[in-house]
Amino acid sequence: MELPAYLTTVFLIVEYVAKIVAIGVIPNNRRPSSSSAWLLLILFVPVIGFPLYWLIGSPWVKGRRYEAQRASDDVLRAHAGHLPLIPDGAETTPPLERIVHMNRELTQLPCVTGRVGELIDDTRVFYQEMARAVDAAERYVHVEFYIMAWDDTTDVFFTALARAAERGIKVRLLVDQLGSQKYPGWRQFKRRLTEAGVEWRLMMPIKLLKGRWRRPDLRNHRKLMIVDGDIAFVGSHNVIDPAYANAKNRRIGREWIDLSVSVTGDIVLEVEAVFAMDWFVESGEILDRDEHFIDKPDLIPGGANNALQLVPSGPGYPTEPNQRLFVALMYLAERTITITSPYFVPDESLLSAITSAVYRGVRVDLFVGEKADQFMVGHAQRSYYETLLEAGVNIYLYPAPTVLHSKYMTVDERIGVIGSSNMDYRSFALDYEITLMAFGGDLVDKLHVIDDGYRSVSRLLTLEEWRKQPLAARYLDSVCRLTSALM
Repeated sequence: MELPAYLTTVFLIVEYVAKIVAIGVIPNNRRPSSSSAWLLLILFVPVIGFPLYWLIGSPWVKGRRYEAQRASDDVLRAHAGHLPLIPDGAETTPPLERIVHMNRELTQLPCVTGRVGELIDDTRVFYQEMARAVDAAERYVHVEFYIMAWDDTTDVFFTALARAAERGIKVRLLVDQLGSQKYPGWRQFKRRLTEAGVEWRLMMPIKLLKGRWRRPDLRNHRKLMIVDGDIAFVGSHNVIDPAYANAKNRRIGREWIDLSVSVTGDIVLEVEAVFAMDWFVESGEILDRDEHFIDKPDLIPGGANNALQLVPSGPGYPTEPNQRLFVALMYLAERTITITSPYFVPDESLLSAITSAVYRGVRVDLFVGEKADQFMVGHAQRSYYETLLEAGVNIYLYPAPTVLHSKYMTVDERIGVIGSSNMDYRSFALDYEITLMAFGGDLVDKLHVIDDGYRSVSRLLTLEEWRKQPLAARYLDSVCRLTSALM
């Protein structure tokens, strides 16, 4: 049935007015790539674009979570304001000091000292190491991961948590709801945690029947654990079987390879501060400062002792601290940059920084998986290969079926960065992340050893090879590149 002419006219007027308003509203305080993607969707497919923008258009949290972030920043500023910019004994340069200052200005977390343990790239060994730390706990264990599942591989860790709770250790656990609930055994997982005496909360929960709505695209992607305030683990590991509970993955031999590190010393207090804020937001409980934030003896950087600074980021940080850190470090480089990221979809500033580094004579090695585990992000990543190769970036493809999931970066022989953050729009703006920056010690040397291992098994992609890609594949890459700014 046709609509009356006047209703059609009204509809067209409303549609065009809405589009005109969108042109002036959407670019406000938004990066150009994101603005362009949203406007294209709204202008060409308004019936999808307008509702989607209303649901997930803003990358920033508001309300209680925003206020909690601001209150946390005030507390950190008050308690850490007296600390020096650079720890005593750390060798640095004025440009690096300015980056440390920027990180502190954006997150309120100072640069402190800490002792770096061995890097752990074997997932099963990682669970065993965490279990050993839990078994040694005397007061409490704090656990926060994006994805968790109690399976045959992770049982060693969760059983250790159960033993800790049984002997009176306070075990607090945070897990992202949407990140974990899609894996087998989700309901049983929650029940087993409760039965084990673990006090757990969902991060960013969506409970429509209880009137709790959360943006489904904003997630907590952090991966960390703290034991007694004495040792912390950070990195890229989730807590799930390396094949991610997928029969096809097991059949073809696909496993995720990750990288995490343990640290001791004052840096543990910063990891604890991040957990404390996330725990308060989800539970309403304020962790006791005298119990959980006990200063450690200062260390002199050198060897395993590093100058360390934790950089949290996410929807509560509109300044995107992790993105600014990556860009600043690339401009700081004089000789080499190595980047390992499973999802490398750079924005304009990051792409300019990495290509500018090559043009001024810096060797840049980028390690990515030969085949990505996420369709759209994988194709969006591929769309940048030609520009990177033309500039002179060395792209190393880690062989499939393994999924290279490690997330770290080194600059020259001086600075190392490791954490949960990818180098894409989602990690810069939509996901809560943590990134650990180190200098003045041996973390960067340990990361270079990992580089050598990845380089020895990877294949160097050439510009000539890439230009032979089928036209259809290049078209698909470009389409996914456009949508990457919306995800």
